[in-house]
Amino acid sequence: MYGSATVVEGSMTQGAGQGPAMRTDTLRDFRVPGTEPALYAAATSTGLPGEPPVYGEYPAYYEDATPNVPPQPGYPPQPPAHRPAAPQPPAQQPPYPDTRTGAHPDAEPAQATPQGPGEDDPEGYTPTYRDLPVIGRGALGGPGDTVQVQYVPQEHAAGPGPLYVVGDVHGYLDELVTELHAQGLIDAERRWSAGNARLWFLGDFTDRGPDGIGVIDLVMRLSAEAAAAGGYCKALMGNHELLLIGAKRFGDTPVVSGAGTATFQAAWLLNGGQRTDMERLQDVHLQWMSRLDAAVLEEGHLLLHSDTTAYLDYGDSVEDVNDTIHELLNRGDADITWDLFRKFTKRFAFRDEGTGPAAVRELLDTYGGSRVVHGHSPIPYLLGEVGTEDGDDSRGPEAVDGPHVYAEGLAIAMDGGVTMAGKLLVVQLPLSD
Repeated sequence: MYGSATVVEGSMTQGAGQGPAMRTDTLRDFRVPGTEPALYAAATSTGLPGEPPVYGEYPAYYEDATPNVPPQPGYPPQPPAHRPAAPQPPAQQPPYPDTRTGAHPDAEPAQATPQGPGEDDPEGYTPTYRDLPVIGRGALGGPGDTVQVQYVPQEHAAGPGPLYVVGDVHGYLDELVTELHAQGLIDAERRWSAGNARLWFLGDFTDRGPDGIGVIDLVMRLSAEAAAAGGYCKALMGNHELLLIGAKRFGDTPVVSGAGTATFQAAWLLNGGQRTDMERLQDVHLQWMSRLDAAVLEEGHLLLHSDTTAYLDYGDSVEDVNDTIHELLNRGDADITWDLFRKFTKRFAFRDEGTGPAAVRELLDTYGGSRVVHGHSPIPYLLGEVGTEDGDDSRGPEAVDGPHVYAEGLAIAMDGGVTMAGKLLVVQLPLSD
């Protein structure tokens, strides 16, 4: 068990200089840390030898992860958000495959020196903690800066509004906007329009799809707009947030892995990392991701990203889990971050008819709630429609039109498989099943 976490938080104000400062109860106060782990500055290689898939038959998404790939220059520092980035020459790289045409969701993190077939591979993999916009150091002058959002007076309905959850987005911004608008959560201008409604994202905002940073920017903005309207928009940490943080901070730094050594850079590329996302990634995005919670209990629903019991390794309460993971991530240690990433990649703990319900009950008995709601494992894969053990993927996934309730009704899967020509799910809880 990890040691106790210490989180230093400050205050958060609203107003942006246009009226009296207002405190919104639904916003969690925090202060930007005085020091951040050094960001990785220059990658020396675009990939390393691939490992077997982390789970099942999922292939790698980066098609040229071999030792013969020539070194690539590191990603340049990005200008502030108000200044457009200078155009960069296109990188010489093989094209990414179309992840929406029969593709599978994840692949094993790449390893440089696998040690033989006798080693057990980690199961599965995908990322949030503090779920509000953060102003990076230098934007306001120093580590003591607080977040400013514009307060728009509105009449708030009494009590909390309806509760919604969103499955894995993986960079598919247009699909996300379409589904949020269909549920009446945003308007035609992509602004929050749901008053005191509550919205939780279950993690995995980037990789595979074309605009992961655009997804993060939208969620960050909606969190401020929803809070001003008396509701909230929050997010959980997925394994792909951990992967992106690690790729940026540690790059090709070797890390200890169960089957040898590995690097975040190679794992990120193998699992759908998009160079356009890395080029647009700023400190504000890294700070936001690193503050995301790993678990939350909402009206009897235990919200998690991954369908694993690995959360039990980090604490005996939801608060302990979140504090411990946050403290570990902010140590800036590559091996510790890699261990977090591997734990979050585990999956399918609830799928087996014999052991699955007991695994769900163990989580519910520890953290509370009557149902687990998770993303991470695409519903077509949970149903055995793709990546089957006999290797027959010819039929492809059938249409997903809603969440998958399983494990004797104790678990709800929310990853509709948007990366596999599936559906991005935005659903109101509780389900009327």
